[in-house]
Amino acid sequence: MTRPFHAIHSHGFVRVAACTPAVAVGDPSFNAAQTLELAKAGHARGCDLMLFPELGLSAYAIDDLLLQDALLRQVEVEIAGLVAESLDLAPVLVVGAPLEHAGALYNCAVVIARGRILGVVPKSFLPNYREFYENRWFAPGAGVTGLTMELGGQPIPFGTDLLFEATDLADFSFGAEICEDFWSPTPPSTRAALAGALILCNLSASNIVVGKSDERELLCASQSMRCMAAYLYSAAGPGESTTDLAWDGQASVHELGRLMAQTDRFPTHAQMAVADIDVERLRLERMRTPTFNNAAAAAGWPEKSFRKVRFNHEPSYEDQGLERRLDRFPFVPHDPARLDQDCYEAFNIQVQGLSQRLRATKSKTLVIGISGGLDSTHALLVACRAFDVLGKPRSDILGFTMPGFATSEGTKSNAWALMKALGVTGQEIDIKPAALRVFEDIGHPFAKGEKVYDVTFENVQAGLRTDYLFRLANQHSGLVLGTGDLSELALGWCTYGVGDQMSHYNVNGSLAKTLIQHLIRWVVKTGQMDEGASGTLLAILETEISPELVPADDSGAIQSTQAKVGPYELQDFSLYHITRFGLRPSKVAFLAWHAWRDARAGDWPPNFPKGARNAYDLAAIKKWLGVFLYRFFEISQFKRSAMPNGPKVISGGALSPRGDWRAPSDGTAKVWLDELDANVP
Repeated sequence: MTRPFHAIHSHGFVRVAACTPAVAVGDPSFNAAQTLELAKAGHARGCDLMLFPELGLSAYAIDDLLLQDALLRQVEVEIAGLVAESLDLAPVLVVGAPLEHAGALYNCAVVIARGRILGVVPKSFLPNYREFYENRWFAPGAGVTGLTMELGGQPIPFGTDLLFEATDLADFSFGAEICEDFWSPTPPSTRAALAGALILCNLSASNIVVGKSDERELLCASQSMRCMAAYLYSAAGPGESTTDLAWDGQASVHELGRLMAQTDRFPTHAQMAVADIDVERLRLERMRTPTFNNAAAAAGWPEKSFRKVRFNHEPSYEDQGLERRLDRFPFVPHDPARLDQDCYEAFNIQVQGLSQRLRATKSKTLVIGISGGLDSTHALLVACRAFDVLGKPRSDILGFTMPGFATSEGTKSNAWALMKALGVTGQEIDIKPAALRVFEDIGHPFAKGEKVYDVTFENVQAGLRTDYLFRLANQHSGLVLGTGDLSELALGWCTYGVGDQMSHYNVNGSLAKTLIQHLIRWVVKTGQMDEGASGTLLAILETEISPELVPADDSGAIQSTQAKVGPYELQDFSLYHITRFGLRPSKVAFLAWHAWRDARAGDWPPNFPKGARNAYDLAAIKKWLGVFLYRFFEISQFKRSAMPNGPKVISGGALSPRGDWRAPSDGTAKVWLDELDANVP
């Protein structure tokens, strides 16, 4: 890698800060000093971009003092001081100030970097209702484009048509709007985003009344989501005049609708909300969403009417850590309330999908293989709820346990206990005699007593089970319910055709392995099934993940799926970031290293067993990521190209060729493996 692996700037991140400095009413010198103090703190913390409140250099609530020449001149003096000080500071500073131009006063955002004023953006929409009287002092910025103003003895780009872009740090581009602008039906930041800005800055004063903070949060999240951008918001903090108003200093950073960082409200001192924004991911998200570019076209391509102000940012490429909360389990929220909501929705999406398929096919029965493992257990739970919804007796669900040469007594007994507890019709078919006949017919060494446990040995068993299920469905006017999950489909860990890859309908095809265990826990916790099934369900959760196709070795160790294809927790992490956002393998490794290197750091999903809280070093992450890339891109696509129907459950969690993922079956993993090898130490 030409740039250091451990540096955030090597992986498309920009460190931002939304700031609320202390302010003094009508005292530009004090306010500039407070701004500079925070700017220096942000420099020490490795910030690239720092946002400050509206009219922060003068204070906002000073009414007619805004029209006093002495104050306005001092504001310009302090801006010049900040410009001089910025020579030795890395962050770009976006500060608020009242500035005069052509006989009018404007409420402005002043953008400063490396000893230079890059541009000045006026506020487009002036509030003049309830407690606001901005038309008394300011001219509106709406329509102000293509102009320059004199500031600090220099001609400075001035207008609402400015987009700021670093020349030496890819995707570091931003635009600015001010307070009321994003309360309007047509926020200027929307056009800035359509013109290419990936970070949107809002300098706000915004007094506080009951309930207003929720409105701000809603607007920030919504604008970042709709514009596929990061949205930085900073409101006035301690020291503003409380003649008639109060201030809570709310500052936040959102990315794609998600809150990344926020300050405490009603502070008594200066604060910063700092986060590393994945601007590369934002660009990729726009690229894969034609609606965004269609909107730009419908708006007349705003990039044609924006002026790009380019600047040298001089990123350090040092290891500055990562100021960003990462989910170890991107398919499993760590917040209990969010996890409950996701489980509720996922389960009911599956139930709704299966219910409709049963109605449409008019199937009398449902046929399912029950192994005593996670996937078939969860599929059976979905089937039971679907039959309840349809008013059909659970006895019409025909569950078959089909022990083979490596089936353990534990999983078989769990399968039987589960079927009995749920009230389905359970039966057992021993596939060993039929498998032996196949081995004899094809001349496999196992038929002669040799311990040859190759892929044929495994697939004969998997294929027979599926063959039986389809014939049983014919016999009982039924539908074969698939149980294989998203993680297995991604890794190709399924037997093609006459095997567990095939079914009439698969409710688990969009569910990651790491989520299924939490869904089963949710079913138990919320009483979705009879209480008698809870003990068996909890026992199944403790079972080692294994296909149980190869007998235990001489030490008694059973066949382990994760020893072959890698830990599902790592592979699901790679699956999410590669298929959902199209990230480079080296970036996925960087994120995984930060998420998984220390089991004591960060959040774990609720009720996650302490004994299962693993950590992985970079070598292990690189190894298993290589396995994922090879299996996903090179040897498994033909299985996904022939997937049975099933409902999409999770964003980024569908590999159906009729849904999220289309790829050639004869592709190669070379590009991805080469990138991994070249750029991950």
